[in-house]
Amino acid sequence: MHILLVEDQVKLAANIQKYLELDTYAVTVAHDGREAFEKAMSQNFDLIILDINLPGMDGFSICRELREKGKTMPILMLTARGKRQEIVQGLNLGADDYLPKPFDLEELLARVRALLRRTGSTTEKGIELSARTVTIDTNTQEVRKDGEHMNLAPKEYALLEFLLRGKGTVQSRTAILEHVWGDRDELLFSQTVDVHVAYLRRKLGKDLIRTVPGKGYFIPS
Repeated sequence: MHILLVEDQVKLAANIQKYLELDTYAVTVAHDGREAFEKAMSQNFDLIILDINLPGMDGFSICRELREKGKTMPILMLTARGKRQEIVQGLNLGADDYLPKPFDLEELLARVRALLRRTGSTTEKGIELSARTVTIDTNTQEVRKDGEHMNLAPKEYALLEFLLRGKGTVQSRTAILEHVWGDRDELLFSQTVDVHVAYLRRKLGKDLIRTVPGKGYFIPS
């Protein structure tokens, strides 16, 4: 799952990003409203966490224009506590939920999960994905091979789930970087993808993930 976090407070944004990434989400951060809007229009995000007071372009304008241009991803708007008019305005412009500041990161994560479930961007509790003798529970993030529990690092799990969800489809390094790491800089980070694929092959079997030279990786159907 790929989240766009739009927050101009750098420290707060870093804390939110770190917390969400620990739960295997890929997070792209924007501190400026205009930059955030351009990212939201040019990339595919599963959800946007959107602050209201931003330099360049405020959150209300971003929300309104995204909806006018047909963008349907859920938007969680961050509002000032007690500002009822902000909540009403945000919801009227197309936001799906709101969270008053200051907030607990655990509550933010719960809101994110709920929105993704509600919009069908994630799966219902307990669903399993599998290939060969490898299975994952997308709710508990438990990975098993031949029935035995396997320990994966967060990014290893996120990469495995992404490839399993697109089983049979070749995923480019750029697509993998965008959805798993929240970054599209293939020249800088393509080796990161290769290294994590190697880790998964070492742990789960060398034939689980196939390479298509010049194109990317996939797990056969």
